Amino acid sequence: MTSQTPPLIALENLAAALQDFADDRDWNQFHSPKNLILALTGEVGELCEVFQWMSDAQALSAASNSKTGQAVRDELADVLMYLVRLSSVLGVDLNEAVTQKLATNQQKYPVEKAKGTSEKYDQL
Repeated sequence: MTSQTPPLIALENLAAALQDFADDRDWNQFHSPKNLILALTGEVGELCEVFQWMSDAQALSAASNSKTGQAVRDELADVLMYLVRLSSVLGVDLNEAVTQKLATNQQKYPVEKAKGTSEKYDQL
């Protein structure tokens, strides 16, 4: 990535807000990587619960559905916040990590081999 390439994601403001939130409540003592991973896993589980037993068609409209939309938005927000908080505590630059991982995936899944198939890279 060059200095002229805009970041794929910019989470600095969110990371700072989450740090302030933890600082104000003296919660840094609880924000160990293990605890944050467990909390993240719990939030992913809550997101999964919203979609449990839905058909594919129902799942596609879950965010705009009057019964499930707010839960989808809330759980996605929780997942993102715990992920950003975990990356901050670990000192991981998510933009750099995402940029590198996307480049790796582009090599593993070249368009000419991967287009239209769900095969894993080692099966292409």
